[in-house]
Amino acid sequence: MTTDGNRPAQTPLRSWRDGDTKHAILEFVERVAAEVPIEERVAVFDNDGTLWCEKPLPIQLDFILRRFVAMAEADPALRGRQPWKAAYERDHEWLGRVLTEHYAGDDRNVRIVAGGILAAYDGISVEDFEARSDEFLRNTDHPTLGRGYLRCAYQPMIELLDYLAVNGFANYIASGGGRDFMRPISQEVYGIPRERVIGSTVALAYRDDAAGGTIFHKAELDYLDDGPEKPVRIWNRVGRRPLLAAGNSNGDIPMLHFSQHAAKPFLRLLVLHDDADREFAYTSGAERALEEAGRHGWTVVSVGDDWSTVF
Repeated sequence: MTTDGNRPAQTPLRSWRDGDTKHAILEFVERVAAEVPIEERVAVFDNDGTLWCEKPLPIQLDFILRRFVAMAEADPALRGRQPWKAAYERDHEWLGRVLTEHYAGDDRNVRIVAGGILAAYDGISVEDFEARSDEFLRNTDHPTLGRGYLRCAYQPMIELLDYLAVNGFANYIASGGGRDFMRPISQEVYGIPRERVIGSTVALAYRDDAAGGTIFHKAELDYLDDGPEKPVRIWNRVGRRPLLAAGNSNGDIPMLHFSQHAAKPFLRLLVLHDDADREFAYTSGAERALEEAGRHGWTVVSVGDDWSTVF
């Protein structure tokens, strides 16, 4: 194992159980360290369900739903319209179905939710949005795990990020979640600087004012960083194919495919949630990804078998 000269060498991946998965990671990093110039060492990670917990609902969705409820309480007319209706009535079945339909290729209700999100933050400045996100993440508990949201990151994945960084990798988040939602805490939680966070975003605009100018949200979607958009956004930001890509859902398939190289070592990790006792057990939204993993020899990371510690 190499170091960056400033941090002491430590036993890598201490929360990973010995086995094929851990050995595959260690062997891959050793090969990269020996064969690939440091400037070409890029790793990309999905966030929800890959770096932190996404059940019983994605963390950002909880943030958004609370905003929907506040809007419905202020305007009774919204209570009969989706997605405010589902949020106001705590209709988690409808909300869960939206995600299931999305991963199955049906985005009709996703567009309805997206319309609500665009309306919810129309006109807010980027600084105000980040402040609200930061306050929410630092002061809200997970609904079932008994811990704050910032403590819902997976310890083994944080160790993997650290191990890669020590070995010269530039780590990026490439998430379907909101870019500006993740940025306030990415350095603190993952050691990933905010400029390496790639995610979905609404359109932004600038207006000149006495405060030095303000960038604010428009009620328009810029892009949804999921599926085929992930490789495009990675290339736009990084200008390289990653050597390592990690995800957990069907929306991550193109990103995992994009990490293939003809003459360099590469590694694809797919997190399998199969531990109902310590976290959650589910494959919904990952069925095609698991098929692709078997077909192409991706490394499947079993939460139950490969991680001695989850959080």
